[in-house]
Amino acid sequence: MNEGKSLRARRLMSASGRSLIVPMDHGISVGATTGLRDIAATVGQVSDGGANGVVLHKGLVPTVQKSLRPDTALIVHMSASTSLGDHINRKVAVCTVAEAVRLGADAVSLHINAGTETEPEQIVDTAKIAEECNLWGVPLLAMVYVRSSPEDEFNPVKVGHAARMAAELGADLVKCHYTGDPDAFSEVVEGCPVPVLIAGGAAHGDIRKLFTTVAEALDAGAAGVSMGRNIFESPDATVLTRHLGKLVHQGWSADRVYDAYQEHLASRQLAAV
Repeated sequence: MNEGKSLRARRLMSASGRSLIVPMDHGISVGATTGLRDIAATVGQVSDGGANGVVLHKGLVPTVQKSLRPDTALIVHMSASTSLGDHINRKVAVCTVAEAVRLGADAVSLHINAGTETEPEQIVDTAKIAEECNLWGVPLLAMVYVRSSPEDEFNPVKVGHAARMAAELGADLVKCHYTGDPDAFSEVVEGCPVPVLIAGGAAHGDIRKLFTTVAEALDAGAAGVSMGRNIFESPDATVLTRHLGKLVHQGWSADRVYDAYQEHLASRQLAAV
């Protein structure tokens, strides 16, 4: 990582090399979903909760500027597609690194859907953006998913292949699915020469399962999480972000974090009586 990237990465990663990122780029894909209607408020909540970074599309940056704490990294997302048409897996470049830098970005991110008909186009876009990132000294987060079939999405061999592909194209951080088994996921991490973050997936409301999954992934070598819907669709994004930070940055066990989270909810309910 060159000097410019290293400087910008200081807010993106903790001193221990871990990161808690909250992507909120979903508006292009699915619209103003739960938690993203008032995007400035939600950005402020996760920033107050200690998120290392937030992911946004370029058009929303002016809206959220005042909501970002000084120590929260701004990651501008570079690719997009919508669920309105027939090509949701075809991610195309919608921003340049130069635009992101002018907006004040600390890093940029992009999305790769591996195993799809448009995979070659996405590989080309990733390679070009990685080159721009090197020229500007901006870290690149690649969010890579296996979309060849539903059965393949969590296949450890294919997830590992996709993660390695992103690193070989020039990504400085890779986000992928947790494969569900610590031993299998450790092989994904070992095969990827850059830090690996796990995706959160669709919001499911099972907080204990959420904490357990994150703890397992960290034990298997993950460098943190890049989690959107499970955080911004939760009843209190600030509190959930803060407790996830205890897992990612403070090394708490899943049980300890879950108990602390429940104690916080109980005390808040008592205070409201």
